[in-house]
Amino acid sequence: MQHIREKTGYIIDMDGVIYHGSRLLPGVAEFVDWLYRKEKKFLFLTNNSGRTPRQLQEKLAHMGLTVDESHFYTSAQATAEFIARQMPGAHVFVIGEPGLYNALYERGLVLTDTSPDYVVVGESTSYNYDNICRAVRHVFGGARLIATNLDLTGPTEQGIVPACRALVKPIEMVTGQDAYYIGKPNPLMMRTGLNLLGVHSSEAAIIGDRMDTDIVAGIESGLDTLLVLSGVTTREMVDRFPYRPRVIAGGVGEIPDAD
Repeated sequence: MQHIREKTGYIIDMDGVIYHGSRLLPGVAEFVDWLYRKEKKFLFLTNNSGRTPRQLQEKLAHMGLTVDESHFYTSAQATAEFIARQMPGAHVFVIGEPGLYNALYERGLVLTDTSPDYVVVGESTSYNYDNICRAVRHVFGGARLIATNLDLTGPTEQGIVPACRALVKPIEMVTGQDAYYIGKPNPLMMRTGLNLLGVHSSEAAIIGDRMDTDIVAGIESGLDTLLVLSGVTTREMVDRFPYRPRVIAGGVGEIPDAD
């Protein structure tokens, strides 16, 4: 843990690490205070595409945490950046929440249900059969299938719920077309996170609650890894994976404890 504490920068997941739904997790306020006191560089890098950075900032503010908007980067932003670089001004059919719509619009992409170049799927409370049928029709018509993140499930105050990969799976199965997943552990998102931090991978650590996205992303990108058990992963589940985190902690509150 001391090795983790000595890092210059931190890439930090949010769901299951900082909060569950609208409930701040134990030790988070002390951890954020420690980041500021030690003048650490940090970025909340979330696979959740539903909220904009401003909305995430306001969510933490309602929980009593003051964090500048520049400390947030989402899979929605990464998805918009990827498509805008691949095809500037592309036409996009979207299944998602305001955070995803806003990110795509800000990058100059056209949101449409008519002959789109891309079908983009993120987390959505309005996910329904009609949207699935439209997405399938567009993919059969030649649209590329993009998913904002690889998460199959996510933690909430009510328990574990389906996440992006569960929602895009029916479209993949019907069309036979695999989606391209943008969020962690995709190196595109990790490189962007390190660039925003302004630190080399050897000087940074990733803190997350998922072995299949956060921890593998850190390992493949050269970051040190800290798994917290406050989200979807239990200690018993760790042994199912061929790789391990450098450190396992109950929550982020354990990081500044010995400071």
